[in-house]
Amino acid sequence: MKASDVRAKTLDQLNDELAGLKKEQFNLRFQKATGQLEKTSRVKQVRRDIARIKTIVAEKSADKNA
Repeated sequence: MKASDVRAKTLDQLNDELAGLKKEQFNLRFQKATGQLEKTSRVKQVRRDIARIKTIVAEKSADKNA
């Protein structure tokens, strides 16, 4: 997911995407704990996507309040 794609979305869409990524992160952690995780790189990718979305949500909120 690119930052430009994330910036094009509304706050509601970003919050929905964030919720979905957090669920995926939970499932990946669960798979890792049980030894069923095959794509270990997905953990890092999801973590970075969550951080990217949180950063852009904060930027949009700051612009909205300013």
